[in-house]
Amino acid sequence: MKNFLFLLLIIANTVFAQNANELFTNANDLYKNDKLEEAIEIYEQVVNQGMVSSELYYNLGNSYYKLNKVGPSIYYYEKALKLNPLNEDAANNLIFAKRLALDNIEELPKTVFQKVNENVLQKLSYNQWAIIIVVFSFLGSLLFLLYYFANTPSKKRFYFVVSTLSFILLLFAFAITYQQYSFAQNNKEAIVFAEQTEVRNAPTLNSDEVFTLHEGTKVIVLDTIDDWKKIKIADGKLGWIIASEIKLIDAF
Repeated sequence: MKNFLFLLLIIANTVFAQNANELFTNANDLYKNDKLEEAIEIYEQVVNQGMVSSELYYNLGNSYYKLNKVGPSIYYYEKALKLNPLNEDAANNLIFAKRLALDNIEELPKTVFQKVNENVLQKLSYNQWAIIIVVFSFLGSLLFLLYYFANTPSKKRFYFVVSTLSFILLLFAFAITYQQYSFAQNNKEAIVFAEQTEVRNAPTLNSDEVFTLHEGTKVIVLDTIDDWKKIKIADGKLGWIIASEIKLIDAF
């Protein structure tokens, strides 16, 4: 009975994936024919089925960009890069999309470590770094076995040195993975979807306005109280914004 249920589950998942792929293909055809709103509707159906990919989010970003919808285009390009930081097309189009945003916020100066983290380490997601950990773990174990069974001193020295190096790189990759995971958990990014919104100094409508943001601006979400989000922008300013006026960026 269990085997039968497992077989049914496999068949259902296969049919589900085929349906999602068919929808994705149909949406691409609509996009090519400039039927952008219809394409977006079908892309969103694929997203709702949970069959997400960097390419899917990239196509959604392109569709919204062609419709001059700044917030959604930036949002989906960012999501594409969350899934695949090496998606150069999404990164390049994101630059053009950001030029449509009204807010020109000057970023705080970054330390050398922050620059290395952004320009090098964050080119891979923490899931991809986790894969590197597995690779180094397997490689280090294999080389240690070769060292153990080697017959000559020269081979033993070689395998010992290389296996030790592999384990050192394993620890280094583990530290990077943990750092990237912690960064992702502690820096919840979001995009402003409201055409214009006032950021206040407290989570109430009668509190003072501290600055104004416009559609497409990226913010960091620090805290949540009721229907309000505490945010930080690139220049370090803090404030509270109505939660419904931003949309959190995540990979799924």
